[in-house]
Amino acid sequence: MCLPRILGLLALLCALLQPLNATAQTKPPTSAASDVSQSLQKGLNLAKSGHCAEALPLLRKGSAHVEDKSQKREAGLAGVRCALFADQPEVVVEFLRSLNRDFPRDPEVLYVSVHAYSDLSTRAAQELARFAPNSYPAHELNAESLELQGKWDDAAKEYQQILKQNPDLPGIHFRMGRLLLSKPNPPTDVGAQARKEFEQELKIDPSNAEAEFILGELARQEQQWDDAVKHFSRASQLDAGFGDAFLGLGASLIATKKFAEAVPPLEAAVKLQPTNPVAHYNLATAYSRTGKKAEADKEFAIHRQMTQKEPPPDNKAQENPN
Repeated sequence: MCLPRILGLLALLCALLQPLNATAQTKPPTSAASDVSQSLQKGLNLAKSGHCAEALPLLRKGSAHVEDKSQKREAGLAGVRCALFADQPEVVVEFLRSLNRDFPRDPEVLYVSVHAYSDLSTRAAQELARFAPNSYPAHELNAESLELQGKWDDAAKEYQQILKQNPDLPGIHFRMGRLLLSKPNPPTDVGAQARKEFEQELKIDPSNAEAEFILGELARQEQQWDDAVKHFSRASQLDAGFGDAFLGLGASLIATKKFAEAVPPLEAAVKLQPTNPVAHYNLATAYSRTGKKAEADKEFAIHRQMTQKEPPPDNKAQENPN
C-alpha cells in the first residue's frame, strides 16, 4: 500500500474518532458525586426524624465532599443541631467552622452560631461547677457572672477568695481594680483604691498592658501628665495594637505642649483607629503646632466630616490642646 493511501486512511480514522473523544470528554461525571449526595440526603432525613447518632457520620462525611452549596449549608445546620443533641462539642465546632467559612454572612448561620456557642459555654460552665466547684476558675467565673448582674460586692468577695488561695495569680488584682471603677456611686477614694490594685497586678504580671493603660487614664484625669505619659508609653510598648494607649500618650504629650513628641504616637493611633474622630483631632493639633499646615488641615477636615455624622466626642480632655 502506498504512503499517500496510508496517510489518507489515518486521517479518516482520526476524523471518525473525534466524535468519540468529544463524547468521552462531555460524558457526565461518575456516580461518585451522586453517591455522596444520596448519602448526605439520607443523613439529612435521619436528622429530621431525630436519629442523630446515625445521621452525624453521614452528615460529617457528606458535607465535606458535597459540591452543591445548598445541600452543604443544610447539612452543616443539621449537623450543628444533631451534635449539640448528641453532646459532641468538638463536632459542633467542626460544623460551625465549616459553615462560617463557606457562608460567613448568612443570617441563619450566624443565628445558629450564636446559640450554639452560647450553649457550649453554658455546658462548660456546668461541667466546671460540677467537677471543680472550689477551684479558682470556678470562683472567677462566678465573679464574672455576679459582675454582669451588678452584684459588685458579691463579685469582690469571689475575687478576694481567689486571692486568699492564689495570691500571685495574674489577672485578679486587675479585675478587682476594674470592678472598683465600675461600681455605681463609688467612694471618694475609689481612684486610689483601684490604683493600688493595678499596681499590684503589674508586680505580678508586668506585661499587663491594660493595667498600665488604666493607670495612665487615672493619672490623666488628675492631670498628672508625667505619670500619664509613663503609663501610656509603657502600655503602647507592651501592645503595639493598643490604639487607645497611643491616643492617650499623644493627648498627654499635647497637654504638656510636647507637640513634636506627640506626632508619632498620634499617627499610630490614627492608623490603628481610622474611624476615631478624637484621634484625628489630636493629630491635627499636633501637626498644627509643629508647622505642618497641610497635614493639619487634612486631619481637621477628616475630623469635621466625622463629627458632622455623629455627636462630638465626649472626651474633651483629650481634645484640649492647651
